Amino acid sequence: MDVSSYKPKGRIEHKHLLNLLDYSAADIYEILHLAGSLKTSFAKGKKHELLKGKTLAMIFGKSSTRTRVSFEMGMHQLGGHSLFLSSNDIQLGRGETIHDTACVLSRYGIDGIMIRTFKQSDVEDLAKYGSFSVINGLTDDFHPCQALADIFTLYETFGHLNGVKLSYFGDGNNMAHSLMLAGAKTGMNICICSPKGFQPNPEITEAAQKFGNVTVTESVEEAAEGADALYTDVFFSMGQAKDAVKEKALMPYQVNSDVLAMAKKDAVFMHCLPAHRGEEVTESVIDSTHSIIFQEAENRLHVQKAVMCLLMGKK
Repeated sequence: MDVSSYKPKGRIEHKHLLNLLDYSAADIYEILHLAGSLKTSFAKGKKHELLKGKTLAMIFGKSSTRTRVSFEMGMHQLGGHSLFLSSNDIQLGRGETIHDTACVLSRYGIDGIMIRTFKQSDVEDLAKYGSFSVINGLTDDFHPCQALADIFTLYETFGHLNGVKLSYFGDGNNMAHSLMLAGAKTGMNICICSPKGFQPNPEITEAAQKFGNVTVTESVEEAAEGADALYTDVFFSMGQAKDAVKEKALMPYQVNSDVLAMAKKDAVFMHCLPAHRGEEVTESVIDSTHSIIFQEAENRLHVQKAVMCLLMGKK
């Protein structure tokens, strides 16, 4: 079944979004359909206060423009409240354990926590010890909210997901991991194009391949040929020092006009942003008519609102 023929039920059987390993295709379709409905309401100026009286705490171990603004505005539009907690503002950044932080915030009546941090174990421990819903805003291993926004954008663009070929170029990082899982579970053909030494985690790749069509290759030509969407991310994630060896290995995987010419004529270009122009992508591509990066960025808002409603809106 494709997302275009899925009939939404208005619920998913999850309390948290830690990664996409335990989410079914139906769970993902549910999020995408609600995101579409919320986006339509937003465009028409209609109130959609589905989380009135609810509070989301946002813990930032890593800063971000899109994550902070989209979650804050999302809660505002849903009628709820948000609390910004940077690692400099809370005791978690000064040695307090995840266990103690989770127990304290649970006593204060927090309904959900979005955490953007380094270790995946921090996200999982918050879910283990807290009474609230936990949303992974990014870790070194996964970026599920971005991947969901990406496939929602592709659904808007093509009207379906089954058979859509998305080719990702560059570092096999958290984005590659989440795109493999989201794409495989929704019938897409996912191709990760990275050099040896910088390919995705083999265990996550193997897990994704059990759900659908996932290929890892070193060949730019193989990845680009027949691609409906070309995707890339920065070579050096936040917190990583720039490394000349890694940069040299990844530069041949830059998305440029030559790579775009190998893809389908109507192929789109995607990037989770921020972009380092001239590094992982050229300006001739990112500023071209093929680029849908700002539609993609906007969709973080609507998809995350859908996630929060489905997780935090339960009685």
